[in-house]
Amino acid sequence: MTAPATDASFPDLTGPTAAEAGAPPAGRPRKRRRAGRPSGTELLAAAVGAVPGGSTREGQQQMATAIEECISSGEHLLVQAGTGTGKSLAYLAPALTVDGPVVVSTATLALQSQLVEHDLPRLADAVTSVLGQRPTFAVLKGRHHYLCLARLENSTEDEPEDTLFDTPGRSGGGPKWLGEAGRLGKQVERIRDWAMETDTGDRDELDPGVDDQAWRLVSMPARECVGAGRCPYGAECFAEASRARAREADVVVTNHSLLAVDMLAGRHIVPPHKLLVVDEAHELADRVSSAAQAELIPELIDRAARRTRPLISPELAEALVAAGDALTVGLAESPAGRITGGLPGPLREACTLLDAATRAALEKIGEVKADDPDPVRKQQSKAVLDELSKTSQRLLEEADHDVAWVEKPEGAAAGRRALVVAPLSVANTLATHLYEDRTVVATSATLALGGRFDTVARALGLGPAPAPTAPPSPAAGALAAGTARSSAPGRSTATAGATPKGSTGSASAGTAEPAGGWRSLDVGSPFDYPRQGILYVAAHLPRPAASGLPAAAGEELLGLVGALGGRTLGLFSSRRAALQAAELLRARTDLPVLLQGEESLPLLVRRFREERASCLFGVMSLWQGVDVPGDSCQLVVIDRLPFPRPDEPLAAARAAAVDSAGGSGFASVSVPIAAVRLAQGVGRLIRSTGDKGVVAVLDSRLETARGYGAFLRQSLPPFWYTTRPDIAKGALERLART
Repeated sequence: MTAPATDASFPDLTGPTAAEAGAPPAGRPRKRRRAGRPSGTELLAAAVGAVPGGSTREGQQQMATAIEECISSGEHLLVQAGTGTGKSLAYLAPALTVDGPVVVSTATLALQSQLVEHDLPRLADAVTSVLGQRPTFAVLKGRHHYLCLARLENSTEDEPEDTLFDTPGRSGGGPKWLGEAGRLGKQVERIRDWAMETDTGDRDELDPGVDDQAWRLVSMPARECVGAGRCPYGAECFAEASRARAREADVVVTNHSLLAVDMLAGRHIVPPHKLLVVDEAHELADRVSSAAQAELIPELIDRAARRTRPLISPELAEALVAAGDALTVGLAESPAGRITGGLPGPLREACTLLDAATRAALEKIGEVKADDPDPVRKQQSKAVLDELSKTSQRLLEEADHDVAWVEKPEGAAAGRRALVVAPLSVANTLATHLYEDRTVVATSATLALGGRFDTVARALGLGPAPAPTAPPSPAAGALAAGTARSSAPGRSTATAGATPKGSTGSASAGTAEPAGGWRSLDVGSPFDYPRQGILYVAAHLPRPAASGLPAAAGEELLGLVGALGGRTLGLFSSRRAALQAAELLRARTDLPVLLQGEESLPLLVRRFREERASCLFGVMSLWQGVDVPGDSCQLVVIDRLPFPRPDEPLAAARAAAVDSAGGSGFASVSVPIAAVRLAQGVGRLIRSTGDKGVVAVLDSRLETARGYGAFLRQSLPPFWYTTRPDIAKGALERLART
């Protein structure tokens, strides 16, 4: 929770923090005694000691101890670890005490790369002498990340078909289409050369890379794979080799998307294991929702008709084309957004035609056999038809647990229209499939919303928090059942927390409770937030109304950025608002303003880091993952609270379900979503113990909204808090002079 705005506690952002001044830690947990093999905390100590200048972090030790206790007890653990805790080593060290492979799942490629290229090699080097052997690790990705030799062999004949499908406007066969096909052909030839020398077939190792269209020609989605036993290249399959390496490794690093597919497919992709660590756990439920989502696209139906034409009769192929045409008409006549009250007539007719056509085509094709002339192409055709058939049936069923909507994107993807269906909630799916036969540790910097773990626990399929049966052990720090929260590293406060007014739970009422029970832990952060940063809420501004950047908010932004002289990361709720802010600063200041979309994001972030007076403005993809420590980013401006938009179909449907059950959909769905997003955005400011600065929220509701305003503030790091613009600008002016 943010600290009160009093003169006595006002932070001097130009002076040293307690961490910089060398203040001693509040206390250190006891080490466990060696009992035959090293403990997780001993392995952690070895890893920290191997780093020049490395020092122990209390929160890191608390987290490692808690994980080791849960491994022994079989309980699941939710652990919030703030930026700078070193949570990767905190969970990797105790993981090495587990017999058999341990699986670590991440949401972002950046964290996956950090683990595999930095954290795991460093840990392996440090603990080899302690363990008596060097731990091994492997990366496990989906099949489509690996080169498929069977697809590569047929890539030349597949190229025109897939090129036509992937890029609208090429069906005329004119010079543009020919030029595009030639460009893809050159990329495929380069992949052929690479295939002769690569050991892994991993796309990430192809340098320079190729675009998505070219890679689709040489990769194989899992649903289209015939299996190694029936594939002529099964013995050389790169994807199968990656799975074999994973089965032999001590630590397997994968991603949330593949973890979700593994759960939905009966858990036969990821190797059997006793411990699963879910890093960036606040993203897991959304990734499972995406994996369980399906869509119908006219172009995909047309592609299926072309691909299967040699295997079926002309009449069946024409029936597929007719179903695609009917879907095109239905999508054109239907407004974008969530479908309520049943499928509109034209869309229902299209789904009915597609269901009949795909079933007939699948019956005609029959089973894939080892002696088929081309089992790979036959399996691909069957897989596409089967997916279309299941999706059309799912839409026609109109089950209460599903949400359907029409997508009509704007901008570069404007030509793509789709009919989409997704589960209303995945909490029961997670409760059933995530926790069985393994201990799960879910960690993130944003799990305790409003000071409690309840909201995230429900989203992850966990049951109600159990009542504590005994006080936490000294070695466990803030470890407690259900709702323990550390207000600072080394201190725990058992509290009922604050919930948004009107909240009655989530749309996942009745979630099955997984075996083993669960605990929660907040280890805080090594950062001295009240001394390093200010949270300023512009409470005097009018409540935001229309989209875009209001004039008053624009003037406030000018004053804040001008006081510091740049060094500002602007996080906006819409592209329109970001553009208006950039135009305003470009017109009335001489500061360099970088706008997301004008160049690639990595290039913009690098320029922002290097050009000290620059400002970087953008939308949701900047709210997490941007890491700019130092004085290049000393002001983070958030234009409005990041509630889901009314046209976000899943959020709207989930809120409506809670409303219909007598609760508050806004409090149970929209507020927690905003809390996670806001905490991620605010977290861009303090990235190291030497960072100082101001977070400015130009949405007065964070101060004035009764109920959810306090809930959102409790979900943020404990910055020094004020609503006075003169204090915020004064602090920025002092920073500008240093």
